[in-house]
Amino acid sequence: MVKFMYKGIAFFDLDHTLLNEQTKVDPEVAEAMKQLRRNNVLPVISTGRNIFEIPEILEKTEIDTVVSANGDYVLFENKPVYEAIIKPEIVTKFMDFAKSMNESTTVMNNLGAAINFVTDDTKNNYQSINTRIPPLGAEDFVKQHPTYMMVVNTVGHDQKYIDTFDDTLTFYRNTPFSMDVVVKNGSKKRGIQELISNAGLNSIPTYGFGDGNNDVPMLQYVDHPVVMGNGLPHVKEYAEFITTNNTDHGIVNGLKHYGLI
Repeated sequence: MVKFMYKGIAFFDLDHTLLNEQTKVDPEVAEAMKQLRRNNVLPVISTGRNIFEIPEILEKTEIDTVVSANGDYVLFENKPVYEAIIKPEIVTKFMDFAKSMNESTTVMNNLGAAINFVTDDTKNNYQSINTRIPPLGAEDFVKQHPTYMMVVNTVGHDQKYIDTFDDTLTFYRNTPFSMDVVVKNGSKKRGIQELISNAGLNSIPTYGFGDGNNDVPMLQYVDHPVVMGNGLPHVKEYAEFITTNNTDHGIVNGLKHYGLI
């Protein structure tokens, strides 16, 4: 439980939001995160990425509260407070279905990831997010570890996946080459709700910064939704305030707009 009352909670997407186009934290953004704490505002990363992917970001920003895996794994002050595990049989069924279309699947949790095979879409996807392709061995990973999230490396087959797994999984297209896959009704909103409830953070004003499809549930939920200037056009419709691009002081300008720094 939280030891004292924050005057606000600010949730930040990472790619194309908190991060620059090299998926790094600019110095002014790192300083802004520390300034939030000095101003008694809790900074929270809210991302489709998993904990093992972001150690440098956590270190540079000094953030210790994270809604990761599109809401399926949540930390408060570095302690797990919520997890949503995709059942192994669903993961296996999904990988088999994707493989039937020659599309690879990445399985992930807070500690690591594995992929079942590599295609051109796989290479394009990981290149687009400046991330190494995970090691092979997804089938063994599923047998030995919980799966919080999957990534299917696909172009153009969105509806086939949604129609086939509508009862068990939720999908977010976040790159031209891939979709994130989580438990049914998994979302950043769900992760944020679990964080607020389990950490005793109720009745505190909330702010959310995002740019993409998986940010929409978060933006709909928070008190003050902020969309980056580089955000997708339909995502901007959910904004209370549209700040400048992530590469043009967007985070700092958004925080200043609300007097948070």
